[in-house]
Amino acid sequence: MRKFIQIILAGALLAAASAQAQTYPARPIRFIVPFAPGGSTDTLARTLSIKLSDALGQQVVVDNRAGGNGNIGTDLVAHAAPDGYTILLGYIANLAIGPSLYAKLPYDPIKDFDPITQLAVAPNILVVHPSVPAKNFQEFIAYAKAHPSKVNFASAAVASPGHLSGELLNLAAGIHMQHVPYKGSGQAVVDLVGGQVQVMVSGMSSVMPHIKAGRLRALAVTGEKRSPAVPDLPTIAESGFPKFEATAWYGVLAPAKTPLAIINRLHDEIIRALKLPDVKERLEYVGFELVGSTPAAFGHYIKTEITKWAPVVKASGAKPEG
Repeated sequence: MRKFIQIILAGALLAAASAQAQTYPARPIRFIVPFAPGGSTDTLARTLSIKLSDALGQQVVVDNRAGGNGNIGTDLVAHAAPDGYTILLGYIANLAIGPSLYAKLPYDPIKDFDPITQLAVAPNILVVHPSVPAKNFQEFIAYAKAHPSKVNFASAAVASPGHLSGELLNLAAGIHMQHVPYKGSGQAVVDLVGGQVQVMVSGMSSVMPHIKAGRLRALAVTGEKRSPAVPDLPTIAESGFPKFEATAWYGVLAPAKTPLAIINRLHDEIIRALKLPDVKERLEYVGFELVGSTPAAFGHYIKTEITKWAPVVKASGAKPEG
């Protein structure tokens, strides 16, 4: 009798979940961006939200909840109702770097979320001030080895993707560049152009005008393949370090235990949006390489990234700011 009741209850729950998915969405959806307006995460979310609103027949409202290096907004989604009405714009910093940077996070990047899809990656570019005599990546590594601890590299902040990309290069190449953190990429680029620091692993949009003007020299990109924006520039992987890859990445997640039918609906609509010509053109123009993975593939990717960055964070000695 007990088993029969359990079967009946399970069937009722399944039917309720199915009915919920069929009527979803019945009200606006909050798209939480755990960073301030105007950045790369915000650009992705706002571009997608317009198309998703049209496709779903309900407003998808971008809600910027900045603070704690992305932890505040991420935690909000982790503890939201798993009904599909609160979703997260995830980023490498709050999902892959945070677990090693913080002794205790208020959320678990794996257990507290259901992945929907990886949206995009954004490879960085290694640039140097013209005073550095290296004309290509191999010459730069030779120069850095010949001048241990005398090459300074800038980043937007401690434990930022640019900082840890530089630390990953230190480990991979056996060099020792000194990290100089800034409060944002803007001032870091200004000082790099002025020669106060010599090297930076940066997002392309921040440095491309200076590369074209000859104020900075580009040596390599950090992605697994060459960038369409600078097709003649080699990757670090093809320049002697075949396993090297350090890219910023972005994806969409929902609170854990969100009904599978809702996850699949959101996944399918996001993939359709990423394939729209105007979306592709806008996002690729500002340096994104679109992905559009399955939920399972994105979940596996997050796990591998957490494992990958843990030893880099430890070796860097990075501590949370503030």
